[in-house]
Amino acid sequence: MSTIDRRKLKSQKAIQSTFLEMLIEIGFDDITVKNLTEKAELGRKTFYLHYVDKYDLLDHIVDNHIKELEEIFEYKQNVDLFKGCVIWFEYFETHKSFFATLFKSTSTFSFRKKLLAFIINDLEKKLDASSAKDKQIDKDIMLKFLGMAIVGVVESYVLGELTGDTETVAKQIGQLVKKNI
Repeated sequence: MSTIDRRKLKSQKAIQSTFLEMLIEIGFDDITVKNLTEKAELGRKTFYLHYVDKYDLLDHIVDNHIKELEEIFEYKQNVDLFKGCVIWFEYFETHKSFFATLFKSTSTFSFRKKLLAFIINDLEKKLDASSAKDKQIDKDIMLKFLGMAIVGVVESYVLGELTGDTETVAKQIGQLVKKNI
């Protein structure tokens, strides 16, 4: 790897880690490129070499989380539904402060949209594999219904609005999905 590549990676890491720290401390809406670069001890020019704006930076970070969730999805194919749900919720538990901050912000609609699309895609693969039980319910409606429900439960979970530990919540989601797919 060349020196330039390492510097680029180092700058991106500094920007992203400072952004995540500020996201949790002050929330997305109050972050500016100016205060982000000052805290990261980088020039604004460096920031703009890597990202268009703070929304672009957030999209990159969310995309990385979606990639990690896709890897978990691939692993989940080799385990039963309930264990897979627990693994999935453990990921959200590990990154709880990040996801809670995004759910609290009014400016992070793209995050919700990407998470919903990921969940619907995951559900669609399960639905295709089991072939829909009830042929009277439109597949797209079923996917949207379950996807929105799961996003809502994940949001309530990371915001601490649900009682129960990670495994209990995950297993109950697994049971609900299994009943409906």
